[in-house]
Order: sequence, then C-alpha cells, then structure tokens
Amino acid sequence: MKKALLSLLLLLTCFSFANAQIDYVKEEKPPLKDRLFFGGNFGLSFGTFTYIEVSPTVGVMVTPKFSTGLGVVYQYYEDKRFDPKLTSSTYGFRWFGRYNIYKNFFLRGEVEGLNLEVYNVRETKREWVPGVFLGAGYFQPFGKRGGVSVSVLYNFTYDEFKSPYSDPYVIRVGFAI
Repeated sequence: MKKALLSLLLLLTCFSFANAQIDYVKEEKPPLKDRLFFGGNFGLSFGTFTYIEVSPTVGVMVTPKFSTGLGVVYQYYEDKRFDPKLTSSTYGFRWFGRYNIYKNFFLRGEVEGLNLEVYNVRETKREWVPGVFLGAGYFQPFGKRGGVSVSVLYNFTYDEFKSPYSDPYVIRVGFAI
C-alpha cells in the first residue's frame, strides 16, 4: 500500500511540474500598420450650382469591432444664379468612432467642426460650426482591406441658420483602403 501511495504521490508531483511548463500564449494585436486604414468621402456636382468635397480620413482598428479616426474636410461651393456669382469654401475636421454590431452593420458617431461663411441680413462672417452626429450604416468589403460604406446620421447640433447641411439627417458614402 505504501508503494502504491508513494507512486501516486510521485505521479501527481510530475503532473503538477508538467503543468507548470505550459506557456499560455497571449493573443497579440496585429501591428499598427496592419490596423490602419485610409479612406474618406469625395463629392462632385457641376452646373448652375457647383459643389466639390474632398474629405480624406485615417483610422485605426482598436479592437476587431471598434475603430476610430480623424479626417479633414474641404468643400467648395459656387452658385451662378447670382450676378456676381457666389463662391464659398468650407474647411474643418472630423473625428469618428465606429462599432460593428452585426456582420457588416455598424453604429457610427462623429464630432465635426466646420469653418464656413454664415450669412445674415447685415453681414457675412466666418464661424466655426459644430456637428455631433450619431447613426448607423453598412460596410460592403471588396478586396483584402477595402470597401465602401453608407451611413445615415442625425446631427444633434443642427442649426438651420448656420449648418452647411440642408437638414439634420445626413447620408455619407465613403471608401476605405
């Protein structure tokens, strides 16, 4: 009996030492260069009313479901219905966060600051106009890393007299590579 107990104790000791030798590999994040993505929005309209928008962005996948990034915004307007024609440029920045909720569907939030010409009865002056957007969208991937996204956002700080948008609902179509 003593031999069996001693053998069992020795065997258990060997298993405990063997267990101590197992290395648990912590799952590492991919390097930053593999988590970065580039993209943005681009818009064109020509005719009596000309509109050009260039809004490049850079973002990073923080987790497999959450990404965040920054972008700059430039918009040019020209309205030939008036003599002399009216022209204006808007510029600013955008910070966004996106959370994938199910397959290619996501929730999106943005904070935007645009410097634009605000018109009133007495004068025209440049002002920084804030925007706080929340909404949802769909991302259609193509290739290894690229894709196109469509978002419907609501601007919670919409001001009909200052906003560059015609109403608080904004549809954004963007590309990523």
